[in-house]
Amino acid sequence: MDEGGSRIVRRVSVRKRNRPSLGSICAAPAAAELKPGNVEDEEMVAGSRRRKTVGVQPVEYDSEEDMFGDYDSFTENSFLAQVDDLEQKYMQLPEHRKHDTDLAIEDLCSESIKDSKLNITTVDNFTALKTDERTKNQCGQEDVAIEPGTDLLYDVPSSQVLYFENLRNSSDDWGNQFTKEKDCNSSSHQTVNEELSHSCIEQPQQNDRSSSEVRTSSDMTRRKSLKDHLKSTMTGNAKAQTPVFSKTKQLKETLLSEEISVAKKTLESSSDDRGPFYSLPSKVRDLYVQFKGIEKLYEWQHTCLTLNSVQERKNLIYSLPTSGGKTLVAEILMLQELLCRRKDVLMILPYVAIVQEKISGLSTFGMELGFFVEEYAGSKGRFPPVKRREKKSLYIATIEKGHSLVNSLIETERISNLGLVVVDELHMIGEGSRGAVLEMTLAKILYTNKTTQIIGMSATLNNVEDLQEFLQAEYYTNQFRPVELKEYLKINDEIHEVDSKAENGITFSRLLNHKYSDTLKKMDPDRLVALVTEVIPNYSCLVFCPTKKNCENVAEMICKFLSKEYLKHREKEKCEVIKNLKNIGGGNLCPVLKRTIPFGVAYHHSGLTSDERKLLEEAYSAGVLCLFTCTSTLAAGVNLPARRVILRAPYVAKEFLKRNQYKQMIGRAGRAGIDTVGESILILQEKDKQQVLELINSPLENCYSHLVQEFTKGIQTLFLSLIGLKIATNLSDIYHFMSGTFLGVQQKILLKEKSLWEITVESLSYLTEKGLLQKDTICKSEKEVEYNFHITKLGRASFKGMIDLAYCGILYRDLKKGLEGLVLESLLHLIYLITPYDMVFLCDPDWMIYFRQPAQSSRTKSSCSCWSL
Repeated sequence: MDEGGSRIVRRVSVRKRNRPSLGSICAAPAAAELKPGNVEDEEMVAGSRRRKTVGVQPVEYDSEEDMFGDYDSFTENSFLAQVDDLEQKYMQLPEHRKHDTDLAIEDLCSESIKDSKLNITTVDNFTALKTDERTKNQCGQEDVAIEPGTDLLYDVPSSQVLYFENLRNSSDDWGNQFTKEKDCNSSSHQTVNEELSHSCIEQPQQNDRSSSEVRTSSDMTRRKSLKDHLKSTMTGNAKAQTPVFSKTKQLKETLLSEEISVAKKTLESSSDDRGPFYSLPSKVRDLYVQFKGIEKLYEWQHTCLTLNSVQERKNLIYSLPTSGGKTLVAEILMLQELLCRRKDVLMILPYVAIVQEKISGLSTFGMELGFFVEEYAGSKGRFPPVKRREKKSLYIATIEKGHSLVNSLIETERISNLGLVVVDELHMIGEGSRGAVLEMTLAKILYTNKTTQIIGMSATLNNVEDLQEFLQAEYYTNQFRPVELKEYLKINDEIHEVDSKAENGITFSRLLNHKYSDTLKKMDPDRLVALVTEVIPNYSCLVFCPTKKNCENVAEMICKFLSKEYLKHREKEKCEVIKNLKNIGGGNLCPVLKRTIPFGVAYHHSGLTSDERKLLEEAYSAGVLCLFTCTSTLAAGVNLPARRVILRAPYVAKEFLKRNQYKQMIGRAGRAGIDTVGESILILQEKDKQQVLELINSPLENCYSHLVQEFTKGIQTLFLSLIGLKIATNLSDIYHFMSGTFLGVQQKILLKEKSLWEITVESLSYLTEKGLLQKDTICKSEKEVEYNFHITKLGRASFKGMIDLAYCGILYRDLKKGLEGLVLESLLHLIYLITPYDMVFLCDPDWMIYFRQPAQSSRTKSSCSCWSL
């Protein structure tokens, strides 16, 4: 914003209101009763009524000259004009109609005084600042005015609130300079209100011609005074000094709007010309250079974006190795949908950390290009989402939140506003209950809105044909990787390179040469310290561990054997990281992090808060931290690549590593633009050697539907939501829906004992028996019977609350029993009620504590404990 910029030129638009016909107030006088002298006046009034809305061109006024000329738009449509017409007719009326007219005028006054006040309030509202960085709609749509007094931050997502707060604070400085003038105008409006109210109360008292002329002259003078007040007020408002954006910025906004308009036309046409930047304005390209340092796309990205299936908005699945640049293609497609097609977009990601990373990366694009970025992860997200008139929204959600969001859009009949759905890590559709939820989400979108485009991407897909049939999608794949990846296995002190051409799949590379003391050998039998010190602190390193506790232990162990030279590497920045972590934790800091961060080492797992995780990730990306010990969740897409990736063991928790998980982890090795090569080292024991050799040489695992395996969280929950949302309410429609799911595609492989029809009927019967559904029988004919279903209150509460149907009946009974004697004097009873049922099997309680506790507790706690037992 230029300090010495010119003043904002206000655009004044006046809309004439249709005033009620005076014939509805009093009877029209006969033509013979009208005096010739009033005919000209009547024609003038009628002419003024036929005037159309006038839009005053933006002109800058520096003097007291009359801006409005002969057009008194604020008075001829007002209450005074109606009184003027009524008085003219009143003088023509016979004496015996005077009483009726008086009553009509009194009614008119009482009904119109609110209108007059509203007009004056509207005039006052012209003094309010209505400055926005983007007053022009970027796709040629009409702007929607914001009502005065509303909070601009009311429906802005949390990810962009900070930007608008700063914008509002910066406007406070120059906003105070015309406050006094506005107060002065308000006082003048109050005077006008008083005069107007006074003129409404006055009634004609005499019927002779001379007194009427005197009164008419007086009213004309009063109306002239009112006009002067209004014009003076408007002149002052137009002269209010308000800063503006520089002409350069205005020209840039205009150019952006024009380019979006051109891009929109290009998308709608069949032309091969894809616009300045893949049908997007050149500003998008500039933003990628500015914020992400991307100046040119890879060849495969260009090929993918120019596919016929993409241009025709067909569904698409594409697969490339990790770090190949898949996300950039999805982002460009999302921006096309938001800016050019003016539709909302949903992006589904597997974990909260990845959602937060993507929110951070795309919020700047939203602020620059004029769309909202909304987070649906953890406790964040609004159902249904805010309905916006102009700007569109990019919803970034986890799998579960994405499902709830789609449900709310279907329920409010707004699913057609969703133009594009992007699913990252599409292979997760075959992973347990989360895969079942993802399948339900995509199936509902495919069934309810045929125009929504679905884009799926993954680095580890095998049975793509089944996914193509399910999503009705095209497929694109490429083996491109910007940085070469070398895979190694460590067996004892030997390092072997993975080689598909070798007989056993591996070839000997080198011996691990590092002097180990006897103490160090006992503390570090896997030689982790030796592998790590070959890389850090000049390069970064990730060590994947089986469990969260193991992450912390490994981080501490490594720091015990690092030399003090590591403490000097970027020492000041590390102290700042510790200081910021303490501020985030209210003065508290994890003792493990307190000991490891000075060495440039930290752990990374779900036990960190979102703020702690963000701070540590930023320090790692900046090179302040050089080593992360982490769990497998970091491999699923968080952009934290490393020169070397070490797998502590071929296990995730207690389960042996899968090929998909292995590929995801080692894919973190090698940073594009920084490293020329990436390395992965899998540490294994002799007993796991054969199983690991099978792992590295085996193909990727197939994806299979989990709707049947996850029975209560899968197919039954799906049926409950289908009926609750009225997507399908009878047996034939529900079966038709199921035929189009991923399970329907794979039913010949997965359903050996029962058919899909039998499973559908059994599941609906089970839900009916549990009281979650009610069945209605409709006889269409003697031989044809149709079964319709509707959801009960318990069923609606279960699917709205995303409660596992295996526990909803038990939960309902426990809550009813709890209402009979809910103890609120302590938290013990509430803790008992909210304990998840699936956690019970993981606990091994010491029953002697429960035996002794009632005797040691107070009377209240004792009664509560006895109730729980």
